[in-house]
Amino acid sequence: MANKICVVTGGNRGIGYEIVKALALQGAEVVMVSRDAEQGRTALRQIQAEAPEVKVTVLVGDLGTISGTQQLANDLLDKPTGIDALINNAGVWPTKKMVNADGLEIGFMVNFLAPFMLSHLLRKKLAASAPARIVHVNAGLYVKGAVDLSRTPYGRDFSRIRTYANTKLCGVLTLAQEAALLANDGITVNMVHPGVVNTNLGQMDGPMGWLMKQIKRSWMTPAQGAVAPVWLATSADTADKTGLYFNEKEEMPLDMVAKDEKLAHDLWRFAEETAGLNRNPAQQD
Repeated sequence: MANKICVVTGGNRGIGYEIVKALALQGAEVVMVSRDAEQGRTALRQIQAEAPEVKVTVLVGDLGTISGTQQLANDLLDKPTGIDALINNAGVWPTKKMVNADGLEIGFMVNFLAPFMLSHLLRKKLAASAPARIVHVNAGLYVKGAVDLSRTPYGRDFSRIRTYANTKLCGVLTLAQEAALLANDGITVNMVHPGVVNTNLGQMDGPMGWLMKQIKRSWMTPAQGAVAPVWLATSADTADKTGLYFNEKEEMPLDMVAKDEKLAHDLWRFAEETAGLNRNPAQQD
């Protein structure tokens, strides 16, 4: 990975932090995207304490709004270096309904629309570094999801459990189209469920919160959860694979819920229009 440039969203904690560290230890130059500047700097100091020679920089980026995601893309486009690998790792599990300034439910924005936007807005940058890779960190719970375009993007069907699954399903629905779109540019796109990992996702109060903490004790560590995403981003074995879904390192067929072609097409158009991608010169047709 020497001389390779990798961008990792949500890189200051959890699986993202471990992905950043693993890539940096392999010799890559890593851009750690963090919503909070101080948390990003703290994470960077922790990595440098273990490995002072690593090449990691912090870039502040807020994926919670369309404008914030656009700004992050612009900041990355302004950098003189290319991008060899984009790991869309940032994710949220909302336990209460929150709607952003765009009128979008925050889980839909962060888990689906933001990575969708970054993959499109950074297309030219990735193509210039081809062969390049995009890795979307997803969740096996997508199989429990359901998407209603009149309700899901706005949180009108909000649920503390189902909303996370719904937004992860959105990503899986558009995987094949994204891979096909970027194939001619020498960019592979794959999606991975990293395993059942003990992170801060889905933290909640009350008896359910206490129960989840007990259950999570037996789950994988973030470092273990980083293994499969890093493998997809770096391994020669995955260099020519695209449009695939992996459960850790095992290729998995998509569940029937992700094979609704009309819904996938409608969601794609909704995402383009909502994010203004069809009006943005960075988006190629």
